Amino acid sequence: MLGVVLIDKPAGITSHDIVARLRRRFQTKRVGHAGTLDPQATGLVVAAIGPATRFLQYLPLEPKEYVAEITFGQETNTQDADGEVLFEKPLPADLEGAFREQLPNFLGLIQQIPPMYSAVKKEGQPLYKYARRGEEVEREPRTVHIAEISDLAFEGPVVKLRMVCSGGTYVRTWGHDMGQVLGCGAHLSALRRIRVGRFMIEDATTTDAVTDDDIWPLHEALETPILKLNETQLNSIRHGQAIGAGRFTTESQVVALADAGGRVVGMARTQGNLLQPECVLPSEAFVDLV
Repeated sequence: MLGVVLIDKPAGITSHDIVARLRRRFQTKRVGHAGTLDPQATGLVVAAIGPATRFLQYLPLEPKEYVAEITFGQETNTQDADGEVLFEKPLPADLEGAFREQLPNFLGLIQQIPPMYSAVKKEGQPLYKYARRGEEVEREPRTVHIAEISDLAFEGPVVKLRMVCSGGTYVRTWGHDMGQVLGCGAHLSALRRIRVGRFMIEDATTTDAVTDDDIWPLHEALETPILKLNETQLNSIRHGQAIGAGRFTTESQVVALADAGGRVVGMARTQGNLLQPECVLPSEAFVDLV
């Protein structure tokens, strides 16, 4: 097996659980995913099967799009509904008006401090391990991009919205920070990821229903230009040698390399008139696909 699958993750399991299920389903240890979803969250997980795991870094994975519910008036230690309630405070007299007034400050490039209950590492340990010991450590703020907030709906203390953002954005931290500014606290009460780059939730399946037919070949999953190679060029890149770009021109710095049959066999980076391979599959990777 070699390719990409789109999985609709249910609530209550981790992204690693998705990987484990796919390993059993496709009988391979080589399964990876791009972008973790918290256990309570649902929605799109992009996973790679077999040698395609080496191509995860080249997939079009941004922006991310979510549908979220944020509950105001209650803050938790995890910034979501799974955590312990730290405090409850009354809502602003006009929650919608206060929210909309602050919204421009929560768009574009903003700074976020990763939550303690996260997989971000500090001195080699994930932050959640410190948090479970009752420790809080200093974290460096990160710059993320909130491209769009839309479909706002206000129902009592709950605000529903759609967010388009960069990878690495913590939606629960976004809600937590908004609650801090409004003075009433807030936590993420529901989250569903509906898009990862070019991949849409409508094209996803479940780990129970996934079949070989749901695997996207690399030439369909990638958005980079693709150059077909002759046998001489193919032999060269498999020995780590750069090849001439010839008449092939592209503005992209990264190019997918394919064999005569159109199967992606590697990725190369443009260096002037040369293509320097940086990820190449051996011919054995395609043995079980013939």
